Amino acid sequence: MIGEDEEKIGGPKPAVGDDLAKLSVRELEERIIAFREEIGRLEAAVVARNSVKSAADSFFKL
Repeated sequence: MIGEDEEKIGGPKPAVGDDLAKLSVRELEERIIAFREEIGRLEAAVVARNSVKSAADSFFKL
């Protein structure tokens, strides 16, 4: 099950829209760090895909 796998890895992953009312300041800060890391990963994926697209566009313009 997904829930069991998440617990083995370190608990459930933070998700956009989660209820934040019961989280401590430390937990909120940890989520901020996790989301910043995820944003960096997403930005890197965009750059990589744009590079592939640019290379393909250049190749097919020949």
